[in-house]
Amino acid sequence: MEVQQFYYDNKIVKKFIYATMFWGIVGMSVGLLLAYMFMFPNLTDGISWLSFGRLRPLHTNAVIFAFVGNAIFAGVYYSTQRLLKARMFSDILSNINFWGWQLVIVAAAISLPLGFSTSKEYAELEWPIDIGIAIVWVAFGANLIGTMIKRRQRHLYVAIWFYLATFVTVAVLHIFNSLALPVTAMKSYSVYAGVQDALVQWWYGHNAVAFFLTTPFLGLMYYFVPKAANRPVYSYKLSIVHFWSLIFIYIWAGPHHLLYSALPDWAQNLGVAFSVMLIAPSWGGMINGLLTLRGAWDKVRTDPTLKFMVVAITGYGMATFEGPMLSLKNVNAIAHFSDWIIAHVHVGALAWNGFLTFGMIYWLVPKMFKTRLASVGLANFHFWIGTLGIILYTLPMYVAGFTQALMWKDFNPDGTLVYGNFLETVHEIMPMYWMRAIGGSLYIIGALTMVYNVIVTIRSGQKVEDELAEAPALTRVSKSRTSGETFHTWLERKPIQLTILATVAILIGGMVQIIPTLLVKSNIPTITSVTPYTPLELEGRDLYIREGCVGCHSQMIRPFRSEVERYGEYAKAGEFVYDRPFLWGSKRTGPDLLRVGGKYTDNWHLNHMYDPQTTSSGSIMPSYSWLVRNKHDRSDIKAKMRGLAKLGVPYTEEDIENAEASMTEQAIKIEKNLYSDPDFASTYEADKKYAAENGEDFVEMRDREIVALIAYLQRLGTDIKIKETNVTTSKN
Repeated sequence: MEVQQFYYDNKIVKKFIYATMFWGIVGMSVGLLLAYMFMFPNLTDGISWLSFGRLRPLHTNAVIFAFVGNAIFAGVYYSTQRLLKARMFSDILSNINFWGWQLVIVAAAISLPLGFSTSKEYAELEWPIDIGIAIVWVAFGANLIGTMIKRRQRHLYVAIWFYLATFVTVAVLHIFNSLALPVTAMKSYSVYAGVQDALVQWWYGHNAVAFFLTTPFLGLMYYFVPKAANRPVYSYKLSIVHFWSLIFIYIWAGPHHLLYSALPDWAQNLGVAFSVMLIAPSWGGMINGLLTLRGAWDKVRTDPTLKFMVVAITGYGMATFEGPMLSLKNVNAIAHFSDWIIAHVHVGALAWNGFLTFGMIYWLVPKMFKTRLASVGLANFHFWIGTLGIILYTLPMYVAGFTQALMWKDFNPDGTLVYGNFLETVHEIMPMYWMRAIGGSLYIIGALTMVYNVIVTIRSGQKVEDELAEAPALTRVSKSRTSGETFHTWLERKPIQLTILATVAILIGGMVQIIPTLLVKSNIPTITSVTPYTPLELEGRDLYIREGCVGCHSQMIRPFRSEVERYGEYAKAGEFVYDRPFLWGSKRTGPDLLRVGGKYTDNWHLNHMYDPQTTSSGSIMPSYSWLVRNKHDRSDIKAKMRGLAKLGVPYTEEDIENAEASMTEQAIKIEKNLYSDPDFASTYEADKKYAAENGEDFVEMRDREIVALIAYLQRLGTDIKIKETNVTTSKN
């Protein structure tokens, strides 16, 4: 049998490892800054690009796509070459993958703080960057599949299955959720509206967690845990069941993020049913991972790499048990919009993704540099301080979530809310926010310790960029099944067929849920009194999106007595037909705003945005003072309205041509309302005098950003008749 010599490409793996560590520290640092901003809301006072609303999506994107994404590529490029006994298909594609991904990350790091955001969870990046992501992802997939085709190993190991499913599904999710109509170089509107947009977004959002944060890491688990433990995978049959059941069931579960919302009940119930079924394959994978360590527990006690991996797999098991439980309607009614969800998410992120990445790096770096880990003691220190950090982060958030849920739903004997003022719940959980910040601080100290340990290890090792290997050439085999060969054994040597079947498995659930919602009109009934936003309200909505207000405020009142009493009439599907994108939110750090229109004066809104503590004593909302100072650029309004008209919003050509006049007319009315307050009028005159004395251009109040935002806020909830409430809903 001919034995061929070839070289594994270690250069690409090293690049991704370096990027993983760098972006990990960046993403965690931004998250830590955000955690401290809950106690010190004006920590970045007056700096628009460092405001909470703009940094929050930067944190999630940096941790998910920069830190975890680079870790995925590092692990996949290392393990794929060794599992297939072949160098990656194309060094050029490998480098396009690496440098293209870093370019996307840098574009996100620049655009998000500048306010260029779609506001869609985990998909906030605007359309040019989305196109870049698609190109880079296709390069990755072509490289992966090309390597499988030229492999020297007949059998495709289970890790490869998970990598394939990741490539296919993320491509489908990203393309369909990102479909939008560009109206300017950095502004677009989703092709979906309201309820339809919410369903597509959470079909994407849930499965971004499933197929970006879970399936590739399961592939890494199936490779690196047996390697680190020097043990075979516990059960080959269980891995088959785990793979196919997981990728088929997971894709159906997205609607559990929208329970008790305006989404049709049939879609909600379908999401619940499949979410509960997810326990079986998820725990099957966890058991397969942990039982692989049978006979290696003595090594676990001494090897920090295995310690990280054990906690990672355990964290995966905890998160994938809790997820289906949270999808039950009675549990979701309590947990949704609260800090309980924050705790749940970070069990998966910090333990499963973070610790498996750390364990992988500790195993990979000494191997690739032909040396030993510089300090096992520091690695153990990282493990214990990181574990303590996870505990101090998540446990207080669970307590905070339980506290919020109980206080939000508490009634007096006379039927009134015990805690009518939203701020009362905020003040009650402040100690929990302090503990979270401390836990996050410990976690990042551990990560910094790892970076130091890895740098010292690399310096003591050898620079081996192309690792020599040899393997027999893969002889041609029959395309049909051989005698005694099972279907799955045959499938494991057929990468194209495996890819096709995986694609079919993930498409079924998405099609069953999304096609009826998009095409069956009765699923989204219309309300005749609901009209499109005026040009000024549309501009104000875009400012609301730019500032990331959806990160703290929901616009979805669920049909619960407590919410109707606190906020007003529950939400109807027809109210959102002109919302592109939807803004239902997923967290209530502040109260719901769906019915806020008309509840407060224009002056209240201006003062609240300029200095929230003056209108809501003890608020933890940061100041958005630049909105009060900035001149509003309304030059794109016609392009925006024309774009929305193409998507079905009934703007006439006359509406579009008269947009500037309409904005001016509405802005003047708001300006007059602001002038009616003597305190504002005197401040305004002083501002005008200051500008004249200092040679600065004075911006009339009607032309400032705050006026457009006020127009939008005062519109919310006014299209339909709502129940009056006497509850104070002060923002936090």
